Amino acid sequence: MASINLIEAFQDFKDAENIDRPTMMKVVEDVFKTLLRKKYGSDENFDVIVNAEKGDLEIVRHRTIVEDGEVEDPLAQVAYSEAIKLEPDYEVGEDLYEEIDLIDFGRRAILAAKQTLAGRISDLKKNVLAKKYEDRIGEIISAEVYQVWKKEILLLDEEGNELILPKSEQIPQDYFKKGENIRAVVIRVDLKNNNPVIILSRTSPDFLAKLLEIEVPEIFDGLITIKKIVREPGERAKVAVESYDDRIDPVGACVGMKGSRIHGIVRELKNENIDVINYTTNIQLLIQRSLTPAKITSMSLDQEGKHASIFLKPDQVSLAIGKRGVNIKLASDLTGYELDVYRDTEDEEEEFDVDLEEFADEIDEWVIDALKKIGCDTARSVLRMSPSELEKRADLEKETVEDVRKILQEELERE
Repeated sequence: MASINLIEAFQDFKDAENIDRPTMMKVVEDVFKTLLRKKYGSDENFDVIVNAEKGDLEIVRHRTIVEDGEVEDPLAQVAYSEAIKLEPDYEVGEDLYEEIDLIDFGRRAILAAKQTLAGRISDLKKNVLAKKYEDRIGEIISAEVYQVWKKEILLLDEEGNELILPKSEQIPQDYFKKGENIRAVVIRVDLKNNNPVIILSRTSPDFLAKLLEIEVPEIFDGLITIKKIVREPGERAKVAVESYDDRIDPVGACVGMKGSRIHGIVRELKNENIDVINYTTNIQLLIQRSLTPAKITSMSLDQEGKHASIFLKPDQVSLAIGKRGVNIKLASDLTGYELDVYRDTEDEEEEFDVDLEEFADEIDEWVIDALKKIGCDTARSVLRMSPSELEKRADLEKETVEDVRKILQEELERE
């Protein structure tokens, strides 16, 4: 039997499970019909027969037998004297089917055909991979860390496909080791040197949205909708939600009993504080809610200029602004309004201060609680006390007091 073994080429097809059989057969046929056209000038009277399971390929040539001397088209006709050399029982008018020995094409042509086939398979795999992940943009996937580099992390999905998590798409507190499984959202598929590059993100608002969808059945079922998410990755996020069912409290549903639903997400996001607020079309109320945990006294709104002047009691200003101004920045992003905060007092302007809760990612919670018990709720109230007084009244170690004071002092100096 005249055939050529293409096990390696067909194995590439088998490995790419998403390439359907008709596509596979068409590609193989196209490659070898090109070979036939180069040798014979036409492929009209040839059949390419492929056995994908065994990796065999045969080419059968069919011609009509005519009287000697009456051959007008050598590609479609064969002389009777030539036909009976193959089979003595042939008669004029019958069809002659002859297997072509691919060795006749020459070693160089066969190698070129196999290389072309391998190239076509590779292109198909790339297209299948790109299409697969283009359809999954916005979805969360789990992948294994394969290599950690300075600017990005290389991950492998369950099929061994390579995925990229750039440093810019990682939460600042993220630290991953080889072999670790991590979750991220697919944000885009780039083409680099004609190869698809799947880009993941853990800082995208879509990542938080999908985590909420997983944890909150009401969001998955469409009873609660996420109107907008703004994030400062690893520090704080604000999520505006709305319920389509009056019986469902959207904020309570997202947070869960004693925070059961939100806690898992907070851990995934490296202790990112998540403020869930009830969305409203009343812009004043939305701004008020977006500045949580601060409580505002009054507000002056310029709807045309998209600007709001917020007045708060002195002890609420630091809460409204937040550490490094994160809280007010996110509130502005969420509402679409430029927000200016003012102290609602006629007294001399007080010094800038920051609530201790804003340091929860740098100072242990038990230390903050100990300081609060002695009346120190803000950075300046702690710094006004001497180190020895803090050690004695809050029952803290000397090293702990020094660390706390250093953190608070650096923050106030930065502001």
